[in-house]
Amino acid sequence: MKHEWQQGEFVISTDPVCLDLDVIHNYLANESYWAQGRTKELIQRSIKNSLVFGIYEGNQQVGFCRVVSDYATFAWLCDVFILEPFRGLGLSKWMMEVVTSHPELQGLRRWMLGTRDAQELYRRYGFTELDKGTRWMHRPQELA
Repeated sequence: MKHEWQQGEFVISTDPVCLDLDVIHNYLANESYWAQGRTKELIQRSIKNSLVFGIYEGNQQVGFCRVVSDYATFAWLCDVFILEPFRGLGLSKWMMEVVTSHPELQGLRRWMLGTRDAQELYRRYGFTELDKGTRWMHRPQELA
């Protein structure tokens, strides 16, 4: 099921048809530290097998992330980015609120992600480092 959220002139959509593969490929393959050189075909295959979240201003894609999940116990948040001209507008925080509250991703036992430099953002949404000095963060379900 496709979902959409709006905040001012920005929209977040889970509809993969809306994605601009050229924008995503350019950022991941050329600007990210974690996906340097990733081919467009590989990115397209990863998108096909993920729950995707695109951020748009009108028809222009300005941000992206994807979640790989079994929708029962585990989710891996990856390929998160906001294009440089749109940073500082709260879009990454909004995207994290949308992703972590998505109805199909509730009740999972654990979320994982890797980051070199955005720990503060993810801590706001319940993620903690697995070990000191590691890039890996997790968000375990609170055990009742």
